[in-house]
Amino acid sequence: MAIAAANWWFSASIACADSRHSSNLLCTSRRPYTYCVSESSEAPVEGASKKYKRRFINEDTTFWKSDGRGSQNKTGLSAFKSIGVPKNGNKGIPVDSKEQQVEADNLQDAAFLNAVVKVYCTHTAPDYSLPWQKQRQYTSTGSAFMIGDGMLLTNAHCVEHDTQVKVKRRGDDTKYVAKVLARGLECDIALISVESKEFWEGSEPLHFGRLPNLQDSVTVVGYPLGGDTISVSKGVVSRIEVTSYAHGSSELLGIQIDAAINPGNSGGPAFNDQGECIGVAFQVYRSDEAENIGYVIPSMVVSHFLEDYERNGKYTGFPSLGVLLQKLENPALRACLNVPSNEGVLVRKVEPTSDANNVLKEGDVIVSFNNVSVGCEGTVPFRSTGRIAFRYLISQKFTGDVAELGIIRGGKSMKVQVVLNPRVHLVPYHIDGGQPSYLIVAGLVFTPLSEPLIGEECEDSIGLKLLTKARYSMARFEGEQIVILSQVLANEVNVGYEEMSNEQVLKLNGTRIRNIHHLAHLVDSCKDKYLIFEFEDNFLVVLEREQALGSSTSILKGYGIPSGRSEDLSEPYLGSIEPQSDAIIDQNEYGDIPVSNSDIGFDGLLWA
Repeated sequence: MAIAAANWWFSASIACADSRHSSNLLCTSRRPYTYCVSESSEAPVEGASKKYKRRFINEDTTFWKSDGRGSQNKTGLSAFKSIGVPKNGNKGIPVDSKEQQVEADNLQDAAFLNAVVKVYCTHTAPDYSLPWQKQRQYTSTGSAFMIGDGMLLTNAHCVEHDTQVKVKRRGDDTKYVAKVLARGLECDIALISVESKEFWEGSEPLHFGRLPNLQDSVTVVGYPLGGDTISVSKGVVSRIEVTSYAHGSSELLGIQIDAAINPGNSGGPAFNDQGECIGVAFQVYRSDEAENIGYVIPSMVVSHFLEDYERNGKYTGFPSLGVLLQKLENPALRACLNVPSNEGVLVRKVEPTSDANNVLKEGDVIVSFNNVSVGCEGTVPFRSTGRIAFRYLISQKFTGDVAELGIIRGGKSMKVQVVLNPRVHLVPYHIDGGQPSYLIVAGLVFTPLSEPLIGEECEDSIGLKLLTKARYSMARFEGEQIVILSQVLANEVNVGYEEMSNEQVLKLNGTRIRNIHHLAHLVDSCKDKYLIFEFEDNFLVVLEREQALGSSTSILKGYGIPSGRSEDLSEPYLGSIEPQSDAIIDQNEYGDIPVSNSDIGFDGLLWA
């Protein structure tokens, strides 16, 4: 976990990257007002408490206010607690710190400890509300470890929006510049490299071990809060199952341990008794009803990430089947579907952008995946005596792999082939390239809706109808985006519209808008006298085209904006320009499908 060293004590609600649902899991990197428990030099912005709260967050620190009263200020949910480390000599008292991390004498000279390094990262996140600029930079520290070939592994949230990354070896006083090679957002893993030969002198990379068993001993190593030297904490494996990953808003195999994992441990390795790395520490669970629950990314998930990078030269992601499933525990339901035995899960929805949409239908019952039987609770055999969620099998595949599904359709058994690909999110959790797209037309600022933007604007500003679409709508075609009018830069050319904000734009001059790039293309190619924007709830914005385009230079200059559009919108639009039927676009506009299993709120449905 990365550690956030604030130079003054503060209290704030903790917000997670996935603000779609509430949860008690916390990621372990220290950052200001963010979802990773990281050590940062900047305090949270005012209003952070309005962001969405969830269990998995990457912050587990509770700060004492430096107001002389000694009052305790807890983060959003009382379950979340974290301990801040002031840099300027401010003395704060940590509360409820029952876990202890100590450097064990018998491990002090262990060779594998020397492969664990401290990560120093300077972050500069985009300003999603003002998409042409960046937010104020902040710094954080975390952990990483050597894996050979001049590379190290850490957590993706430790180097998110990085502008500078440096690493320092144990017992050394020199920091070396590092470069981020790949980020696995779903699995919260990042691959970084150090070019300096001096850094690697005398180093030995860690070796990955097998997936541990329950009650196996585990040792977590890293550079958490409480000091500058390496820290070791010991515990046992208490559970192995598919779990929620806070940073990636995904669900992959995870190892639950009772060893102390604190801010700054993010990216640090977890070892077994043989000195083999069994995974990467990345998040914790905080609750008034539970203590000492930490999570480790298992070595098999790490191996998937590394193999993906080796195959493609970049990270392509974990694939998805693209279906919403219902459990078949009820005998009458199975009998109605002509399912002869206690097996299978019912297909309730198929995502239009998935390959499964070409071969599966609502009402199909999936009874096997690559000849592995699927139980009526949506589980498959795991190891010798256990069972695990069906989506575990899918996560073992790679982008483009073909899976064979055994299904029952109308009482008849058959086999179908499905190509597995990463899921397409209508409202993304992370922005590719780091900087959001935007288009400014006569002071009207258009940008795609994203989870980071929702986090900045907060629920009240976004509005319930738009939030409903963001939470429960699914992409109906590749490249679809919800494009919104973020704000209006007041000018005489847009008089009467200056109070508009966070409104979805549906059409321009009668043409349905597919995404922000499509909108830019429509504006550039328009020859009509007027630009007519149609918004949600039938609201119209009409601008005289030549006047609107002619005012752009003065508006941008007046507001100090360098360009009227993001760089990606300067490229030719290559998507489809064929008008789509409003009947197709508007059908099942929202309420179609939960975004994740945590959103459903009912154990009988699950996403695969």
